[in-house]
Amino acid sequence: MHTSLFTNDAIVFGILISILAFVFTTSKSESPFWKKFYKFIPTLLLCYFIPSIFNSFGIISGEESNLYFVASRYLLPTSLVLLTISIDLPEIKKLGPKAIIMFLTATAGIILGGPLAILIVSTFAPDVVGGVGPDAVWRGLTTVAGSWIGGGANQAAMKEIFNVSDTLFSSMIAVDVIVANIWMAFLLYGAGINERIDAKFQADNSAITELKEKIEAYRAQILRIPDLTDTLKVMTVGFGVTAIAHLGADNIAPWISESAPWLAKFSLTSKFFWLIVLATTFALGLSFTKARELEGVGASRYGSLFLYILVATIGMKMNILAIFENPGLFIIGLIWIAFHAILLIVVAKLIRAPFFFLAVGSQANIGGAASAPIVASAFHPSLAPVGVLLAVLGYAIGTYGAWFCGMLMQAISP
Repeated sequence: MHTSLFTNDAIVFGILISILAFVFTTSKSESPFWKKFYKFIPTLLLCYFIPSIFNSFGIISGEESNLYFVASRYLLPTSLVLLTISIDLPEIKKLGPKAIIMFLTATAGIILGGPLAILIVSTFAPDVVGGVGPDAVWRGLTTVAGSWIGGGANQAAMKEIFNVSDTLFSSMIAVDVIVANIWMAFLLYGAGINERIDAKFQADNSAITELKEKIEAYRAQILRIPDLTDTLKVMTVGFGVTAIAHLGADNIAPWISESAPWLAKFSLTSKFFWLIVLATTFALGLSFTKARELEGVGASRYGSLFLYILVATIGMKMNILAIFENPGLFIIGLIWIAFHAILLIVVAKLIRAPFFFLAVGSQANIGGAASAPIVASAFHPSLAPVGVLLAVLGYAIGTYGAWFCGMLMQAISP
């Protein structure tokens, strides 16, 4: 395995924090150049894309580093707690059914897009979609479907159900990660220009705007300069709830695995699933208590920082140059994701859904609980829990949707 220039995680973390500081400092600059630059390029996209460049050129390595694991297991749940405790759940309910419609559309785009991509590629490059037995390409693509509808647990389930060879599976992981991350970059860019997109969709985003305004008004009402005690309270609630969620996940997942192993198809034997569900659930409960007032001393600001660190570690896992190692498989993935995108755009246009619902519905499928809140928070930090709630739904239907997609791909394969 190629060794990167910097392998010490302390150094890598320093680089990632420096990248975040550079992006946010320049985004606040009064320089005409930076003002014009950030008019077109969202800050969140750069926080994600610059680490991927560092990874692609061997300066740092997402494979060698443990930072993503730390960020996803410790900082992500803490971030979700701090972003959720100030949420107004009754107002979230008022967002209406369009979020679910767009989520299910995204799922349908993945189920139908796989067979369509195989059909298209087979017309000009049948060798790319060939293979026999455990090395049949359609089998490997079922693992991508599992990941894109649900998550890692669903992906592993597809590998076992369809008997995918280890060699093919490793190639499919590359397709999964690269194509999904390229699509996420488009979504993050779209989040930066969502008002223009909503105007083209003739979408009614009044409910989202009203929710954001209410939360901003609440923050202004309770805002005060925090001292050390306030900061310690915020950290205690964030990491304390995360600790309780870890304790629950460490006990619930193994118990279900032993008592009802068939529930694995719903991701209920996954510790990560329970970690995210429990952290979000406890935080939603705290939103009805005086813990909400921690927002006045910057709870969501710390939550956003942790989320941006996660963004950087996710970006660090993407190697853009890997596309050239097996271009045929990536062509399948790109056609697949393109159909997914087109279907979402058509339905969003028909029902006049805001781009927020398109982006979060898509990422709740393709990215799961690790990245759906990132895309949601790109619109507003208070909206991160919407991404989590939809991602949990993806975990529930991931195995079924991916299995059905696999059946279609088997039928269509040459």
